[in-house]
Amino acid sequence: MLLRNKAKDMGETGVKGRKSGWITLLDVLIAGLAAAVLIYVYFINTDNTLKMFVSLLMAIGLSVLGFVYYRMPVERPEREAIAKLVLLNEDGESVKEWYIQGETSLLIGKSSGQNEVDIDLADAEYASLIQSEHAVLNRSGREWFIEDVDSESGVGIQKSGRGPRDKQEVEEPHKLDVGDIVYIANTRLLVK
Repeated sequence: MLLRNKAKDMGETGVKGRKSGWITLLDVLIAGLAAAVLIYVYFINTDNTLKMFVSLLMAIGLSVLGFVYYRMPVERPEREAIAKLVLLNEDGESVKEWYIQGETSLLIGKSSGQNEVDIDLADAEYASLIQSEHAVLNRSGREWFIEDVDSESGVGIQKSGRGPRDKQEVEEPHKLDVGDIVYIANTRLLVK
């Protein structure tokens, strides 16, 4: 098996993931030659020294290939940037949205005469369970983190595509991704 990096592979093929006919033919010829050599050495040949030498070369070659393969950088797709929070009602429909792109820190809670928050949940169905300063969202680079600020009813996160929500520890930041649902008490905020 031949290992090639993706940029080189794309240059040879022009289309990601598809090899040209010549490259495929060369791969088949090399695999056939290697199979013929191994059959000769291990089944036809009776010289044990040659068998030991080829075994040693194979072990070294496989070790080097394994080392190179695991040291190759993995190309990870860039994740979507979080742009807004959406307040959901009991049916999962959007009630209100807050655009958070460009912000660095946002306080979640209920606004009052003495206290103003960035994401005001005073109109939410379960507003009575939400403290005036319930949680804070902080951005670091392209990533957003949520932190419970010692609320009585807590903050939970249901990760996108996963099972039940997890209650977060007080004053511990937790990373958010697009598609996560944040529970402020029983109020749901969808991360988009």
